[in-house]
Order: sequence, then structure tokens, then C-alpha cells
Amino acid sequence: MNATIVLFSFAVVIFVAAFITKRRFGLLGLGLAAGSILSVIWAYDIGLEASLFGAPSGPITKAIVSCLLILFPAVILLFHGDKYKSMAGRVIGAILFTLLAVGFLIEPLSHAVSSQGFGSEVFNWILDNRNTIIGAGLTIAIIDLILTKPAHFPSKHHKKH
Repeated sequence: MNATIVLFSFAVVIFVAAFITKRRFGLLGLGLAAGSILSVIWAYDIGLEASLFGAPSGPITKAIVSCLLILFPAVILLFHGDKYKSMAGRVIGAILFTLLAVGFLIEPLSHAVSSQGFGSEVFNWILDNRNTIIGAGLTIAIIDLILTKPAHFPSKHHKKH
């Protein structure tokens, strides 16, 4: 299967999920970072366990496990946290989340699918520049978290009428 089609399919699903849930990019972006770390730690072991249950061992299984581990924390966070209130925020947040997810997912996908034919230049460009995409995306995610207003709790000195 063509790598660009697989990557584009992932991107569409990720964008739609982020747009529909209205979740802020900052928390989702850091969820992807956590998933990336989990993938580095556990992908090999979970791939071995999956092969014990009949899944074929090899690069495709490892890529699937890696992608699932990368996305898992962010998917959980799609149902928790602050939401965007404006349509522009939703669109921009979903685009940023999609770009960051593609930056994280492109490396494991490159081991499972071929980047030949239609769109291979785009796939290879993203693969070559994934560290820049991830670095910029995580920086923007942290800024988004900083800009999120904290919850307001009544102070001890607040008097009720």
C-alpha cells in the first residue's frame, strides 16, 4: 500500500477527531509526546507479546504497535480537558494536532509501507523534517498550555451575600 495514502488517511481521521471534540492542542500535543516515549519503551515487547497470540512478527506489526502507543494517550485526552470556544480555534488546533501527529507517526509508518509512487516526495520530505515538525509542534503545544486559563476557585476572602 502506498505510504502517502496511509499517512493521509491517518491525518484525516486525526483532524476530524480533534475538530469534533474541540479539545485544545496543547494537552493533545503533549499526549502525543508521552505516547512517543511509551512507544520507544514498549513497542518491541508488545510486538513480541502480539506475535505469541498469532500476530505476524515483523516490521508491520511493530509499526502498528508503535502507532497505537503513540496515539493512545492523545486519544484518551480527546475526552478530557479544555475546549476551544471559537471555530477558528477548533480549526487551527485540529490542524496543529494533525501535523504533530503526522510528525510522530511518519517514522514507524516508514518501516511498514513503501514510499514509492504518488506523493513519495511529500512523504520523504516529512520523514526528513520530522524532528523540526515535532520540535515546533511541541513548542506551540506548551505555549497553548500556558495560554489556557486556569480554573477559578473562590478565595478564602470571598464573601457570599
